[in-house]
Amino acid sequence: MIDELKNFVENGIKNCKILVVGDVMLDKYYFGEVTRISPEAPVPIARVMKIRETLGGAANVAHNLALLDCETSLIGQIGADNHGEIFLSKLKNIGVDYSGIIETSKPTTTKIRVISGHQQMIRLDFEDASELNGEDSDKLLKNFSAQIENVDAVIISDYGKGICSKKICREIIGACRAQKKFVIVDPKGDNWQKYFDASYITPNLKELNAVLPKKISNIDAQIEEAAQNVIDEFNLRGLIVTRSAAGLSLIESEKISHIKARAQEVFDVSGAGDTVIAVFALALAGKLNTEAAAYLANVAAGVVVAKVGTYAVNRAELLNAL
Repeated sequence: MIDELKNFVENGIKNCKILVVGDVMLDKYYFGEVTRISPEAPVPIARVMKIRETLGGAANVAHNLALLDCETSLIGQIGADNHGEIFLSKLKNIGVDYSGIIETSKPTTTKIRVISGHQQMIRLDFEDASELNGEDSDKLLKNFSAQIENVDAVIISDYGKGICSKKICREIIGACRAQKKFVIVDPKGDNWQKYFDASYITPNLKELNAVLPKKISNIDAQIEEAAQNVIDEFNLRGLIVTRSAAGLSLIESEKISHIKARAQEVFDVSGAGDTVIAVFALALAGKLNTEAAAYLANVAAGVVVAKVGTYAVNRAELLNAL
């Protein structure tokens, strides 16, 4: 299987086209050092030594795909503000098609983190998580309809910031089903009815527990039983359950694979779910079987968790990890 995966990463990815729809955001990091307490209030003073801006949320999914040399399109919402300008420039730099991004009266969702060493001190969020109004929803769905025929698979990346309403999810999933295209969802919250009929959903254990009548632990047998029930309830092909140090599990009606995490030091799990859904969808679009797709996604996630902050894996790193 490893040789097949290496060949796909080296030669097959460039033939795949993926469309990502969801809550896009800008992640800003202020890295510094703390040596004293403020005389103004009992808070640490961080002397900023480095600033990093990167793509977050659904845009991080697109970032992963673009760095792996996949032809990538992104649909979401930004505001008429400086953060939105920075966001679009970053998409342009990595070659993502952002013609489907709409501009609304809401601000560009932005998360600012202040970090000293490997310790996050504070996070500031700029956002309006309300659902899009009718006019903006129609505009976004029109952009989706214009692109669906030209892609191999669609990813819905739901961060609960207003894009992935029931109306938008139902129309996207319905269109994908009608055209026999994979649609893979990274879920948020406990309303999974809006994801009904999706191909695959990729929850972590906390997100899976959100839709279960009784919470489960990170144990193979419990995850298998719960996942099978969820697959039946929401008419899915399967689930990819990400399980932190335990790796991930692919659960389908007739196939179960538990894939162990790679043994290494973990610095930051933020963004790992974005990498999993990006690589899994990419592999399915490249006609790999689901077990190989899940294995490749797990290897890619192993690269990401060894980095600090939101990080997108590139093709050379993924080949090296394989």
